[in-house]
Amino acid sequence: MSGETLIERAARRLEELRLSRPDGARGRSSPDESVAAHEARTAPRPADGYAGGPRRPAGTHSQLVELDLKRLATAGFITPDAPRSRVADEFRIIKRPLIANASGGGETPVQNGNLIMVTSAVPKEGKTFCAINLAMSIALEFDRSVLLVDADVAKPSLLQVLGLPLSEGLLDILQDKSRDLSQVLLRTNVEKLSLLTSGTPHRRATELLASDAMARLLEELASRYSDRIIIFDSPPLLVATEAPVLATQLGQIVLIVQAEITLQSEVRQALAAIESCPVKLIVLNQVGFSGKSASGFRYGYGYGYGYGEGGHGT
Repeated sequence: MSGETLIERAARRLEELRLSRPDGARGRSSPDESVAAHEARTAPRPADGYAGGPRRPAGTHSQLVELDLKRLATAGFITPDAPRSRVADEFRIIKRPLIANASGGGETPVQNGNLIMVTSAVPKEGKTFCAINLAMSIALEFDRSVLLVDADVAKPSLLQVLGLPLSEGLLDILQDKSRDLSQVLLRTNVEKLSLLTSGTPHRRATELLASDAMARLLEELASRYSDRIIIFDSPPLLVATEAPVLATQLGQIVLIVQAEITLQSEVRQALAAIESCPVKLIVLNQVGFSGKSASGFRYGYGYGYGYGEGGHGT
């Protein structure tokens, strides 16, 4: 039957073999039955739905998308085959404490340490550029995979920067409990990198991000795969209500600050908005203007760390 999965086909074959044999001959499996049983045991299972939602219907798979890695490398992004560069080395430094906290190897245990928000105080500080590079850098780890989520639901830009068409994503599965996470995930040609888009715009996006459905989804994302780190490209903290709401549910926050542009008062307000987050990392973007990509992105980084209530880097 053309609509059957491999598991269903193997199970049907086992049942046919069992019914065709006499009662006295059931003590030993036939060769055909052994093959069918092996297929049933070893066939890949479809992934479960996120906590609180239905299991993924048989036959549904996450979509594979092709990133233009040559174009991204020209624009200053980290890619798997690009030669060693200063930006790649700097993100190696930035990612290391984040990975340590995600795996429980940091100074203090961090709840949901593998859920990381990349945000900024105000727009145009390079947060999406940094979120993509951080995700790319983590994807190059031997024992880590990464899911990059466009949580800037008011003004999503991840797909545009990556050169991909619009697709359903985060807001769609929060609105519709019958939708399964695997139906909207995008697998990429970077082996350990997957994407979750912001999805269809919704006038009550803030309430959706604060909903029980979002809490269940985050719990599922945090606990389902031990090697996966989830990066959220979040809205700026001082111009969108969604960012502070999301920050209360995540374990680590990376705050992008544009050197010599962002006001100290804006940085203080942004840190106050994420005070409850246990770990805050400040990345000072465009320090000393070390380079400029073909797309106009500038890069050059400094960084600082903070643990506990009110702690932050300088």
